[in-house]
Amino acid sequence: MLNLNDITVRLGGRTILDGAGSRLPPRGRIGLIGRNGAGKSTLVRVIAGMLEPDAGSVDMPRGSRIGYIAQEAPGGDATPFETVLAADLERAALMDESETCHDPHRLADLHERLIAIDAHSAPSRAARILSGLGFDEEAQARPLESFSGGWRMRVALAALLFSAPDLLLLDEPSNHLDLEAVLWLEDFLKSYPATILLVSHERDFLNNVVDHILHLTGGKLTLYPGGYDAFERQRAERQAQIASARAKQQQQREHLQEYIAKNSARASTAKQAQSRQKALAKLQPIAELIDDPSLSFDFPSPDELRPPLITLDMASVGYGEAPVLSRLNLRIDPDERMALLGRNGNGKTTLARLLAAQLAPMDGAMNASGRMKVGYFTQYQVEELDRSETPLQHMTQLMKGATPSAVRAQLGRFGFSGPKATTEVGKLSGGERARLALALITRDAPHLLILDEPTNHLDVDAREALIQALNGYSGAVLIVSHDRHMLEMTADRLVLVDGGTAKDFDGSIEDYIAFVLAGDPAAARANDGKSATNKKDQRRANADAREKGKALRKAAQQAEAELDRQTRLLSAIDHAMFDPKAAELALARLTMTELMKRRAEVEKAIAAAEAAWLEASEALEGAAA
Repeated sequence: MLNLNDITVRLGGRTILDGAGSRLPPRGRIGLIGRNGAGKSTLVRVIAGMLEPDAGSVDMPRGSRIGYIAQEAPGGDATPFETVLAADLERAALMDESETCHDPHRLADLHERLIAIDAHSAPSRAARILSGLGFDEEAQARPLESFSGGWRMRVALAALLFSAPDLLLLDEPSNHLDLEAVLWLEDFLKSYPATILLVSHERDFLNNVVDHILHLTGGKLTLYPGGYDAFERQRAERQAQIASARAKQQQQREHLQEYIAKNSARASTAKQAQSRQKALAKLQPIAELIDDPSLSFDFPSPDELRPPLITLDMASVGYGEAPVLSRLNLRIDPDERMALLGRNGNGKTTLARLLAAQLAPMDGAMNASGRMKVGYFTQYQVEELDRSETPLQHMTQLMKGATPSAVRAQLGRFGFSGPKATTEVGKLSGGERARLALALITRDAPHLLILDEPTNHLDVDAREALIQALNGYSGAVLIVSHDRHMLEMTADRLVLVDGGTAKDFDGSIEDYIAFVLAGDPAAARANDGKSATNKKDQRRANADAREKGKALRKAAQQAEAELDRQTRLLSAIDHAMFDPKAAELALARLTMTELMKRRAEVEKAIAAAEAAWLEASEALEGAAA
């Protein structure tokens, strides 16, 4: 049992956790969720004993071992295999002592304990964990310093899993993983025999792993049974209950205020009025559940280009003289919705860089529309933002020659309005910095958006907002992500990058998961081919929906333009009726009767434009729902 007792933490003069408390079930798999900046990582650090709370305590059984990954990736000359084995401190200490011990009684005790903790199977367990996280036999024997930071963080995760603590604390463990490794980790955690507290923003991962959701908001904790979908249903019910309670309380407040106003001045009812006044003062306002108004993604629509945007004809691409990918034959059209699948290291980012024109083909041909603009998002752009500058400064530098209102309008599309636009980047959350990077790369309305792991640092609600924005975007999208929910909701076409090339995967995300888990291409056809057919039908339906959305957006824009034109004309007519001498020449020639007749016609045109705009807007909202 893990008990969190009224924990309060203040950092930098701000209260992060405010009497947060909950009793977590033994051997529970708990998903800790909350908006970016809510204090999830702070709470995890308190539980791990790395941060002392200002008030409250954490209680758990005496002698319990807590496992938590530090922010620094391991390094040095040790191999991943050696690093993981060394993570079991008891086994390492016993093995070292057994090699130098000469006391037969002590040696017997040592071997008895080694057998009890199954020490001799440790090498195979360590190798299995590393293999599941993407390290083949050769990689397991390489020094850590030869790996990137992301791969070394995988080693840290492998070491933590191998040490098998009584309380496993995981803070966004999938951020450095590809989809294949996420699937392995998911399967590993489902059978983990001790308590897990997991911070994650991936809907499918939470649904498949956890049995409780611990929601952190406003510095408080609420525990919900079930996975993320169950949490959303319960939260919706709770929001409805709160809204109903607020409405009833408001009615009660108004009734009391009305009684007090009518009866305070009468001697016969003054005491009752005073009593009502006390009751009114005791009414505690019910907290309203407020959605973050800055949670915003709105990609500007590009101008239309004829298909195709890009074609690859037997192209090869790589670094130096060695190609990473060869025999590439791909076509990308203006309304494409493509996801790249495959393990990290297989070449997904290399292909994305080729399509973004950051790499030139080494062989074959790549043809792209001369007017095509590409917006390319990577995590490096988020990390390279100048932390001392503001979003307004970043955008102004890139939109040279644009008016201040145009610069602020682009920032406003992504929730950076008012004070947020002038807040230093270093003071923004990770999710806010990712939103800023997306705002920067889409400033000139690109025809093709290439998004490489765009959901890292975004909470669940922000991911949903991004999905809606991508589905409403009229350009082409190519996405690399380990978030299955995002891929399912945004991609119509799957391309598998494997074996030194890239080819269409004719199936669904579910088929690909079955293929990965089974390690057999036949598993991707387990549904007798029905899934591929259904997927094609779904792709056609999605394409039709996007085409319909494009027509509706165009109709709404035309209606809005007509409404603006007619409104300005109405203002000019009114001006001519009251001051003919200062009126426009065409209107100054009209008589008062003709102006009144013209005004009536313009009012009808305004009503028609308003109706057309409203109809298109409602149809768009209905299509997005």
